[in-house]
Amino acid sequence: MNKIASWFCKIFLKPIVNWLLIKEVRGLENIPKGSFILVSNHLSYLDIIVDSYLCVPRRFHFIGQTDGWKGIMKWLIRALYFVSGVIPLDRTSDESREKVLKEAIKVLKKGNVLVLYPEGRRSTSGLLQDGKLGTAKIFLKTGIPILPAGLKGTFELMPPQGKLKIKRIVEINIGKPLFFNEEFNLAQNLDEDSLEYQQILEKITDKIMAELRQLTI
Repeated sequence: MNKIASWFCKIFLKPIVNWLLIKEVRGLENIPKGSFILVSNHLSYLDIIVDSYLCVPRRFHFIGQTDGWKGIMKWLIRALYFVSGVIPLDRTSDESREKVLKEAIKVLKKGNVLVLYPEGRRSTSGLLQDGKLGTAKIFLKTGIPILPAGLKGTFELMPPQGKLKIKRIVEINIGKPLFFNEEFNLAQNLDEDSLEYQQILEKITDKIMAELRQLTI
């Protein structure tokens, strides 16, 4: 999302979200002043609104799938992504995944915020799922700190396939930034296809998910 739109959301929309949905936010002091990768658990379509609530008035970007849409909706979604600064991902295409990785690195190096959901898909049970390696891959390419945020309440308000409810029950617990300096330095001297590099990706991913698990208890 560009700066003007982000400021608009902060001034006019953030107070509404706060009034309608947000019960408590803990750890605001942990948000870095510079660029960071915001990661949270993924329970609902409302997560996008809640994570945007944390990012405004900064420039920030989501990664959004396009392969789940068909016909005219697919083109409308692509147009919406273009306007709002969402990086489009076709999960069925390796080429698209590579393009997304490059674009994610680009926006982070510009000093922007990237919002990621390490689980990939929304949880259908409300429980934390296993993490994918994408967040760790982007981190090892940039060294940009990862900021974990645990969300509670969005599943109850709008579960997958469920109807929207409006209640002020959403809790956000922001952890301290994760830097993974040791893993980052070690990975720079490794081949990305090597077993050691893959083990580092898995180690970082496990630590991210463990942190999110603690923040959602």
